[in-house]
Amino acid sequence: QVQLAESGGGLAQAGGSLRLSCAASARAFSSATVAWFRQLPGKEREFVAGIFRSYGRTYYADHVKGRFTISRDNAQKTIILEMNNLKFEDTAVYFCALDERMILSSLRNTTQYDYWGQGTKLTVSS
Repeated sequence: QVQLAESGGGLAQAGGSLRLSCAASARAFSSATVAWFRQLPGKEREFVAGIFRSYGRTYYADHVKGRFTISRDNAQKTIILEMNNLKFEDTAVYFCALDERMILSSLRNTTQYDYWGQGTKLTVSS
């Protein structure tokens, strides 16, 4: 059973930076697709960033492109989200996700991920 645990959320100021981490227990972590999603109050969960399998290419939602960076540390089985130039509208609960059989066309689809963390809350003050 794969387990994911996020950390690093909290309070940040607009224009500031924060780093989220997700520790994974997946046996085949290095070949899995990993991603970050977020859920704003009253909204559906949405894609933020992802890394498709072991190919290393990264994908971002338009509203975070150029500000957020996703990376993975296969040795530590960790998914990292570096967030810069934070905006008030980045306030959300952030979830990491992992799937071992993802196809590229489904990368941004919440329903295609088998494993999820419990989420970490980020509040950005304006």
